[in-house]
Amino acid sequence: MKKYTFLLAAFALMAFVKPAIAQQKDPATFTGAEAKLKHYNALYILNSNDDKKIKGTLRNIDNAIEDPRLKGKLHVELVAFGDGVAVFMKNGAYEQALKDLQAKGVVLAQCSNTIRERKIDKADLFPFISYVPSGNGEIIIRQYEGWATVHP
Repeated sequence: MKKYTFLLAAFALMAFVKPAIAQQKDPATFTGAEAKLKHYNALYILNSNDDKKIKGTLRNIDNAIEDPRLKGKLHVELVAFGDGVAVFMKNGAYEQALKDLQAKGVVLAQCSNTIRERKIDKADLFPFISYVPSGNGEIIIRQYEGWATVHP
């Protein structure tokens, strides 16, 4: 009985080890996923006023747009809500980065609920941004439309 248990355990172990070994044969040839579709959609979510988080999110968007696999195939929207409104405030340091992204086709969307609830005057925000009724609603709708959602 011990012999059969040992053999069964050995076969089970081989079933798990073999796929891992197959993936490690030549890792230098792995180049990542292939962009086979004609078009991709990505929604980036920003609900933090942390400077490092905002800069990282803007950099991530630019990196995705510049990815050679996605070049010319990617439609991006940045939705800000809650504390993320800081990215669109005129007194912030993100105007040029936002304009650069917008020039590359990125839609910049601010949650209207945040503006209303925090009593923020739209004059304090960049005039080149768009508004959505709610950030959460935008996330839900885009998710059900099949968009990739990225929350760095």
